[in-house]
Amino acid sequence: MKIYIHTKFEASEVSVIKEQLAGKYEVLIGEEILPENREEQFLSADICFGNVPLAWAKQTSKLQWLQLHSAGLDPYQQLENHTFQLTNLKGFFGTSVAETAVAGILAMYRGVGHLAKLQTESKWIGTPLRSSLHLLSNAKVLVLGAGAIGQKVKDLLVGFNCETTVLDSKTVVNLDEYLPTTDILVATLPETPETIGLLNKTRLQMLKPSALFVNVGRGSAVDEIALIELLQQNKIYGAVLDVTAKEPIPENHVLWQMPNVLLTQHTSGGWAEENLDKIKFFIENLARFEKGKALINIANLARGY
Repeated sequence: MKIYIHTKFEASEVSVIKEQLAGKYEVLIGEEILPENREEQFLSADICFGNVPLAWAKQTSKLQWLQLHSAGLDPYQQLENHTFQLTNLKGFFGTSVAETAVAGILAMYRGVGHLAKLQTESKWIGTPLRSSLHLLSNAKVLVLGAGAIGQKVKDLLVGFNCETTVLDSKTVVNLDEYLPTTDILVATLPETPETIGLLNKTRLQMLKPSALFVNVGRGSAVDEIALIELLQQNKIYGAVLDVTAKEPIPENHVLWQMPNVLLTQHTSGGWAEENLDKIKFFIENLARFEKGKALINIANLARGY
């Protein structure tokens, strides 16, 4: 059987893959194949690891299983009548994304961004800054999304004695009753028809002036124009944005210059051993495939995760 590796890995990581699969499979590494020949090689494969172009996935008649290197399913939700199994990395990024969310909250509350800027300017302000800082401890936090990220955010906040409420796909209908009293709103939502535009202008305006908004889910969940207006008018305290409507953000975008915004540039899913852990997950799922067992994280295209 042939395995096509579409994900771009470092040479040392490719070596790990080859060592793990040696003697059992014909391994095709996309990065080692001329770009014009990659589609043809993919179409000859039985298994694929990586987010190949949607057009390739639509054409294949031989593929038995496609393991994505992402939790998100876009654009594969457009697949129709595919015969191969499709798995993703649902839950894989829970810890790293949650840690970025909490780190962002602390950075905003404790003035880390401003202090870092002062350090580059060799400028000492000291005591006058103290009254501008805030405590995470005992904050009232509302987390949208009860998946791995949302649950991990809640776990991390236990140590800060926060009052944390997590709303899932069923209880999110009660969102409006929580917003006016929320100190920190954390969105960890995937992109689905139900989540697109969920945090519209009306809902954002329900937040109190001291509220902090954190988005580590998808940019499509929030009305970004309305959010920027609230931030410019200081009608909310600030925002930590790992995701935005358009990525990367254009160089002239207003978000770059806003002092009450922390941009983490969609890095929350990353860590030094990320690729090696992805490879480990794939190898473990491959062992299940070989034994005819149910694969981990079979994607639900209709639900979007």
